[in-house]
Amino acid sequence: MAMYPTGHSDRDTSTAQLKEDLHNLSRTVEELVNATAEDSRGNIKEMRDRAQQRLHETRARLEARGEKLYHDTRDSMLDSADICDRYVHENPWTSIGIGTAVGVVVGLLLGRR
Repeated sequence: MAMYPTGHSDRDTSTAQLKEDLHNLSRTVEELVNATAEDSRGNIKEMRDRAQQRLHETRARLEARGEKLYHDTRDSMLDSADICDRYVHENPWTSIGIGTAVGVVVGLLLGRR
């Protein structure tokens, strides 16, 4: 996953852009609904009501999906951390060996500079 200088990943940027796009779409639909509120023709009123109902439903679904995604991601990260913690406690010498090997490799790479 590519990282931007600010520390945001592609996924973070895509999510932010999607949120912004949905917000703009929502605002545009609301403006349309409000602009046609004065029109008394039956089909315009019916379409306006239907658009407004769909907008509310879509917002609710997106908010619920966003919350579920947030909680699922958080739970998954916590599960991964628990598994890693358990492995280190069950295999302390292996963990020390891995840490030492990584330290040696990093030291050798930095020493060549």
